[in-house]
Amino acid sequence: MSDETERRIHLQEFKKISKAILTYRDVNLLVNHVVKHICKSFCVTGCSIMLYDERAGQLFRVASHGVSEEYLNKGPLMVDDQYTAFVTGEPIFVEDFASDDRVKYPEEAAKEGLSSMLSVPIKYRGAPVGLIRIYNAELWRLDDDDLESFCLIALQLGLVIENNGLVNFFDKVKGAMELLPPRLLEGLEGP
Repeated sequence: MSDETERRIHLQEFKKISKAILTYRDVNLLVNHVVKHICKSFCVTGCSIMLYDERAGQLFRVASHGVSEEYLNKGPLMVDDQYTAFVTGEPIFVEDFASDDRVKYPEEAAKEGLSSMLSVPIKYRGAPVGLIRIYNAELWRLDDDDLESFCLIALQLGLVIENNGLVNFFDKVKGAMELLPPRLLEGLEGP
């Protein structure tokens, strides 16, 4: 195996995915397109996006591409594992599933034909809100610029996801306000 890294993300692809992230209004459609775009544009085997549900205290998969449901459902997505990017707040790269002690399911990864994985936390204002996991069938020598690009993509996703949550919240508040009798709204109207 060569010690050379292989650059996968080039400016044109990065611009395309960034523009898509920042222009979609439907978050469900966005995450499904992002996982497919990451696989196609960056020549990786699979991608999965998970979001954190604070009330349930766990991650939930919201989109995936290129990896079987059987593999993705191999075990719980707990957030207390010291080796997850969600807990550390930093990307975690597993160059070789077969020789890394942090890997919980090496047999399942081998059966799926996966060799490497990058796990990047999706954050908003420093707080983790989810994860992007990028899988590759071949051993992958991650380039530092690619790592930085994936981290920026994750930050953009965090901003869009939180913004979508706030918009949904304000829509619900607005809907509730419209149901109040007009007498209760007196004095709440703007200038």
